[in-house]
Amino acid sequence: MCCWRKIPLFFVVLVLSTMFVAGCNETKKDSLSRVKEAGEISFAMSGGYPPFNFYNDKNELVGFDVDVAREVAKRLGAELKPVTTEWSGIIEGLRAGVYDGILGSMAVTEDRLKVVNFSTPYYYSGAQIMVKTGSSFAAPKELAGKTLGVVTGTTFADDAAKLGAGDVRLYKDDTQTLMELNSGVVDGVITDRIVGVNAMNSGKFDIEMLGFPLRSEDIAVAFKKGDDTLLNEVNTALVAMHADGTLAQLSQKWLKADITTR
Repeated sequence: MCCWRKIPLFFVVLVLSTMFVAGCNETKKDSLSRVKEAGEISFAMSGGYPPFNFYNDKNELVGFDVDVAREVAKRLGAELKPVTTEWSGIIEGLRAGVYDGILGSMAVTEDRLKVVNFSTPYYYSGAQIMVKTGSSFAAPKELAGKTLGVVTGTTFADDAAKLGAGDVRLYKDDTQTLMELNSGVVDGVITDRIVGVNAMNSGKFDIEMLGFPLRSEDIAVAFKKGDDTLLNEVNTALVAMHADGTLAQLSQKWLKADITTR
């Protein structure tokens, strides 16, 4: 039977120190090694945010975000495993480890930075008010006291509050908000400017933009706090995709414009 008294103290300290360092190194590389060992990376998105991530007529998940996620996965040597989930609980799912990251047009905000980390932005946009075509509203300030629709969990609810909306109604996704606007249930909708323009040009909605964007936004990939190695690897991929024109090409494919530069 082994007796600790017979082992020199310095040897015990050395062994424990080595185990501690090894444990620390293992923790630091855990997020990236997890993806490498699985051979796949899971990115979450709502699935109801055209043209960024949505289901087409064949029930296939497609869009700008989906193509960006697939290219990032490829550059990491992994397969993409997309996950669609309710936007209102998407950050909680990330923090619980349900998926590796959120690549679903999430804007970087101070509040979100308190609970998750963000990659370098992969595109830039802004908050836009949409109203019915031919409405009596001439400026955003005229929506004070009116009913506005926004997607639950987005930063647009704050914009609605700042405008002094009388009632802010929350919806699952922008397909619902724009349908409610089109049918007259709400007086206006605040959404991503590009989403609004895409919906306006689709011919499915009788809507138009009201004024200029309320503010600009950096859109990036969100990661769980502590998943630094995976974040760094994705950053490397995104920087390369900016440099070689891949992001610009995907933007032109889905939006007929380059939204990947300021």
